[in-house]
Amino acid sequence: MSAERPSLPPVRLNSEAELARDALAAPLFVRAVRLARWAGPDTRVGAGGELVEAQLPAAAELLGLAADDDGAAYASEAWRLAVDTGLLDVTDPEEEDAEGTASAGENLALLTGGSPQDVLSVWLDGLDAVHADATAPVLDDFADLVGEDGSIDFDALDWDPEAEAEFLDGVLGNLYLLTLADNGAGEGPVPLPALAASMIVPDDMGEPTDDILEQVSEAMMRLDDQFRLLEPIGIVEYRPVDEALMVEEGEAAADTVGGDEDDVTRYGMVKLTPLGLYGIRARMLEAGVDAPAVGDLADKGADALLDGIAHYPESVARAEVKLWLAGYADGAVSAAAELLAAARGADEGGPLRRLHCQQALALAGPEAEPAVRAVLGDQELGGLARVWLAEHGAADVPAPPEDMIFWLAIDTIAAHLDADGELDELQGLIEGLSAQHSGFFDEVWRVDHPATADVLEAMGRLHSDKKAAKDARKAAFKARSRAGG
Repeated sequence: MSAERPSLPPVRLNSEAELARDALAAPLFVRAVRLARWAGPDTRVGAGGELVEAQLPAAAELLGLAADDDGAAYASEAWRLAVDTGLLDVTDPEEEDAEGTASAGENLALLTGGSPQDVLSVWLDGLDAVHADATAPVLDDFADLVGEDGSIDFDALDWDPEAEAEFLDGVLGNLYLLTLADNGAGEGPVPLPALAASMIVPDDMGEPTDDILEQVSEAMMRLDDQFRLLEPIGIVEYRPVDEALMVEEGEAAADTVGGDEDDVTRYGMVKLTPLGLYGIRARMLEAGVDAPAVGDLADKGADALLDGIAHYPESVARAEVKLWLAGYADGAVSAAAELLAAARGADEGGPLRRLHCQQALALAGPEAEPAVRAVLGDQELGGLARVWLAEHGAADVPAPPEDMIFWLAIDTIAAHLDADGELDELQGLIEGLSAQHSGFFDEVWRVDHPATADVLEAMGRLHSDKKAAKDARKAAFKARSRAGG
């Protein structure tokens, strides 16, 4: 079996130390920490753990906020985060209408005395809390929801918490994918209309209908509110929708179609930060999504390494191999021997493992030569060993037997077919290998390789020379007949 492709591209994350510094610098987190350090025996809290209204002006002043409703709201938001992340412990009042107290929580000490991983763990709790706030219902007419007995009619909200959370996670997942697109080339900001449309407009739809455009517009306005809440926790850089464009539903989305770049930016632009990549990946891992990161394989065996990087982009695969080699304690010879042993196998994924083994050995350096020479007589590895030795200018490299040349040609093409590389590159490889030996197709069908027939059929499809393509198809038929199928 060939290696299973990960559902998401691998991400290159900053170091935990860098990420922890970013977390500690996130504006909302900074405010929460300052309030946690400020709270003391005289700090009073309500029955729900919130800071009592009388203390909000002092909290806002501490945070350098204006002494108005907005300042009080920001202070209250930071207080809630401090409580939700364990930076603060609150005690409920013993009697009704009384006030509780607050004191420093256990996690506050972790921010100065703990490891970067400790800091990030606390920050992730904060991200979860902010995410929950961002998916909470918008209560424009809260008074209409309160019954005569003081109870709240939640059914009247028309709010599905699971659907709301799923939609926002889907948007963040799409933003994550766009950030990793083209091996990280998509790291620029994404227009909010495009992000909203990615969740609503069907892939097979041509011109969006008015109803779809209206849904996109509504989603944009909801996302605008949500990204304003998410930005202070540090996961995104966000340019909000221009308030002058808060127009009738459907018009905002419709106006962005065919607009110039300057117009699009007025409808909101969002970009994941390095901390955001870390945070969204952590949420996806918790949800059971396969979201690999460079470095995941550094402490694994060579078999896990070669299978794991099978479908990584080349530059990412090199980075992963470098980390693996750097952490290998027994030296280049042992590392090379383990890589070569892991590359063996007649299974479907074998050719791609051997291709990545050859690329990994190129990074191991000339010190790996003894391990490479040890497999010169191996049918599966002898060909790539000779290539490696020749590339490193080694002396006394024995000429390969003819059957090994053909076997290596089939194995190499099979690997590139599995890797889904560029068509022009694959075509050049096929034509180059077949031209190296006169009468190539008269002999190659006899190669005892599990991919021989499949490779020859692919050569028949892709070779630009009509006669060579026809010879390849004939050879493929012979190979199938020889194999009994």
